[in-house]
Amino acid sequence: MSPRTLFARLIALLATVLVASLAAAASPLHPLEAYKMSARSIDPGSIEVVFDIHDDYYLYKANFRFKADHPDIAFGDPALPPGKQKHDEFFGDVEIYRDEVRFTLPIEAPEALTGFQLTVVAQGCWDEGICYPPTDYVADISLTGSSGGGGGLLDKLLGGRTDGGSGGGSGVTEPTTTAAPAAVAVDDESGSIAAMLKNASGPLVLLSFFGFGLLLAFTPCTFPMIPILSGIIVGHGTGISRMRAMSLSLAYVLGMAITYALAGVAAGMSGTLLSAALQNAWVLGTFALVFVVLSLSMFGFYELQLPTALQSRLSETANHQRGGQFGGVIVMGVLSALIVGPCVAAPLAGALLYIAQTRDALFGGLALFVMALGMGVPLLAVGVAARSVLPKVGPWMEGVKKAFGVMLLAVAVWLISPVVPALATMLAWAALLIFSGIFLRAIDPLPHNAHGWQRFWKAVGVILLVCGGAILLGALGGGRDPLQPLAGLRASTGAVAAEQPPRFQRVRSVAELDAAVTASTRPVMLDFYADWCVSCKEMERYTFSDPAVAGRMAQMLLLQADVTENNADDKALLARFELFGPPGIVFFHPGGDEIEGVRVVGYMPAERFEALLARTGGG
Repeated sequence: MSPRTLFARLIALLATVLVASLAAAASPLHPLEAYKMSARSIDPGSIEVVFDIHDDYYLYKANFRFKADHPDIAFGDPALPPGKQKHDEFFGDVEIYRDEVRFTLPIEAPEALTGFQLTVVAQGCWDEGICYPPTDYVADISLTGSSGGGGGLLDKLLGGRTDGGSGGGSGVTEPTTTAAPAAVAVDDESGSIAAMLKNASGPLVLLSFFGFGLLLAFTPCTFPMIPILSGIIVGHGTGISRMRAMSLSLAYVLGMAITYALAGVAAGMSGTLLSAALQNAWVLGTFALVFVVLSLSMFGFYELQLPTALQSRLSETANHQRGGQFGGVIVMGVLSALIVGPCVAAPLAGALLYIAQTRDALFGGLALFVMALGMGVPLLAVGVAARSVLPKVGPWMEGVKKAFGVMLLAVAVWLISPVVPALATMLAWAALLIFSGIFLRAIDPLPHNAHGWQRFWKAVGVILLVCGGAILLGALGGGRDPLQPLAGLRASTGAVAAEQPPRFQRVRSVAELDAAVTASTRPVMLDFYADWCVSCKEMERYTFSDPAVAGRMAQMLLLQADVTENNADDKALLARFELFGPPGIVFFHPGGDEIEGVRVVGYMPAERFEALLARTGGG
């Protein structure tokens, strides 16, 4: 099978999986997606309002309200059609609408008025048990007969959306319907990026997303991809040329980029990240096992303790990956994009929000593809550099392969750390460091005539041995933080412990959140967290623990939604705020209204976060 055929089949399989995931998506839609409203003037005294209602959703007939942004406009009673009878647990016997409702709304408007903004307030529920609060649906109504249009992907790429022609004086118009309420884009970077996608020229948007990708390449979520790609290149051996290394690196990056684009489109359409569903023990454990297999192939341990049939299959698989077959490398890029880097950053969230609001999957997916290419530029450099460090065949080559084998083992431990007990993670890191130190001859005496490199590597081995011993001692003493393994022992001996980060109150559902926010007399901060989210742990370690930040947070009600399990309640909480995954922080005024324009998506350093808290009433 040629590489081109294998690549085509891989893409077809991935597209099938994504389509199936969309069809099976069991998360609630945002109300603006579940109920799509359009409106138009049909004569000077009436407006036609249409709600397109998603399957398994319904609207209450009695809960429609109407508002206008002009004080001289008055509304008559809408000519609502008969609804279907339903016994509601909360409202008793009610009439509801499914599929579609179309009605006429009488208006009285000044003759000189050319247009106004209509707001229809509606309320509905999802059959799976979630009811939405009354939601505003906004449309711009033209009373002059002019109409506008929008361009497609080609217009975006040629410099932005173009306006269509204007109609004659028929008095009928197809309005532009606002998909979401306008927000003040102050610190809401994801909202600002979504607005940029809508309004900026196509080339500028794509260039910006390429730059976003370059910046994201240096975040902790993408660091594990470096030893993965390096291990593939080094595993090929010294026979690989620089051009071959570049080709393999490009195949890895393309697999990652295509996956980002397709998975991003799926997330924008369904409202949930596909990668979040893969953050479970079975998937992460299987992927970690792949890295262990690859690592053992570099150590030459396959013939030990493995049955012949299993050894043959594993060896064949590992050889395909390390041997540089393009299909295997592309598969590794796909899996890396889905499993290794699930954290949400502002550019990714902005693109997903744009797709969700506009349904422009083509341009949104293209922006994500270009962003992933930007993320891949440093990886291309790493792949070529990995080839350049390969010496000629000899003892040095074995040392390089074993070093990358250790890196792959470290990636395996990092992958499974969110889904195994903290003690197991600590013991795994301790074992990896101790064994690495021993193999670097940390406890072996050096010959009298040892040269400089021998002494250098022995010193590295001693450092690894000491660090591994500290982690092991900390784990046995009750510590659970590999970066500060002896913190618990230090506190138990009477030393002053480091200042603890603020404590959060957990909320597990939309109902719990609404109750807590409504009852609060202080500003409220809601933090979305997951055990597998690297940026979430960065926020806890470096931002929330900052004394100035902690002081301001102490003046607020701190709520946290742990969406690690990605269950129905978790998805409902994320969908409530148009978030696609953690990290994300939302702020509320005392009593319940969200503070517009100050959301945080992705990691934010302490200085910026403290300034933001000052504007939200913290401290």
